[in-house]
Amino acid sequence: MGAMSSAEIWGSAEWRGAATAWLDDGLADAGIERTGEVEQPHVRPWATVLRAPTTAGPVWLKATAPGTSAEIGLYALLREVVPDQVLQPIAIDLERSWIVLPDGGPRLDDWLTEVDLAEAMAEIVPAYARLQRALVPHTDRMLALGLADMRPAMLPQRFEEALAVVAPDLERAGEEGRRAYEQLLAAHDTVGSWCGELAGLPGAASVDHSDLHQWNVLIGRPDGMARPRFYDWGDAVVAHAFASMLVPLWFVQEHVGDISDPRVVRVRDAYLAEFDDLAPRRELVRALELACRTGKIVRTLTWARAVESLAGAEVEAEFAREPYMSVDSLLDDAYLGGD
Repeated sequence: MGAMSSAEIWGSAEWRGAATAWLDDGLADAGIERTGEVEQPHVRPWATVLRAPTTAGPVWLKATAPGTSAEIGLYALLREVVPDQVLQPIAIDLERSWIVLPDGGPRLDDWLTEVDLAEAMAEIVPAYARLQRALVPHTDRMLALGLADMRPAMLPQRFEEALAVVAPDLERAGEEGRRAYEQLLAAHDTVGSWCGELAGLPGAASVDHSDLHQWNVLIGRPDGMARPRFYDWGDAVVAHAFASMLVPLWFVQEHVGDISDPRVVRVRDAYLAEFDDLAPRRELVRALELACRTGKIVRTLTWARAVESLAGAEVEAEFAREPYMSVDSLLDDAYLGGD
C-alpha cells in the first residue's frame, strides 16, 4: 500500500485536529479568539483550507502540498516588502507549510456585474506592476524560498522539460498529436531565439504570479480597483516581470473577443506605463509579447504539477489536456494564443 497523498492526509480527523489546535494557538498569539466551529470548504490535491469565525472576523488556514509550499515563505516576504498589496498573515508554519490569513473580502469577480473586466483590469494592473518593481531587488530571496527559476536564460531548458511532460499525451493523441509534437521539436531554435531576445530587452526578473485573474484579486468595493490586494500565490515563479500579463490579458481577450480590441491594448498599456522610465514603449511592447509567449512554457509546467497530483479519473475529466494546450499555443500567431 502506497503512501497517503496530501489530500488523504488533509481529509483525516487526526490532521484536522492538529491543524485546529495550531490555528487556535496562532490566533491566541495574535490576541484573537475563535468563536465557532472550524469548517473545511474544500480539499484539493495541491492545497486545502479551513475556515473559522473569530473575534476579528473569518480567518482561513491554508495548507499546501510540497509542490506549492514556496507560497508560504513568499507570503512572509510579501508582508515585508509590499504589505499593503497582500493579505497580512496571522500565523505561519514554514515546516508544515501552513498559513493563517484574514478574510480578504470580495474578489474582483464578485463585482463584475457592476464593473467591466477590461475596465477593472486597466485599473488594477498598474498596482501589480508596482508590486513587481518593489520585489526586483529580492529575486535571490524568492529563488531561495523555492520559487521556480523561469527567467529567460532558463526557459530553453524549461521548454525541453515541458515537451517531455506532454510527450506521452501527444503520442496518445494520434497523428494530429504527433504532428504537433514534431512542430514543437522543430521550434527549439526559434524558442531559444525568443528567450535570448527577451533577455536583452527591458524589464527585470521579478515575481510572476502566474495565475493573475479576477478570482485572485481582492477588491473591497467596485470603485476600489486602485488599491487591490493579490492572493493565492501557489503558482508563483521568478520570471521576466512582463510574463505575469499572459493570464490577465488572455482573460480580457476572451471577454472582448479579439486580441486587437482597444480594451486589450488599454490593459497592456496601463501595465507598461509603470515601466516607461526603462525604455521606449515599442521596446516594452515587444518585451511583453515575448514574455507572454514564452510564459506558456511556465503555464505548461504549472499545469503539469497540478495534474501530477490528481487521481487518474479527475485528470481525465478536468485537467488532462491543459499542459498540452499551453505548450501547443506557444507557436500560435497571436502571442496570447489563437491564430
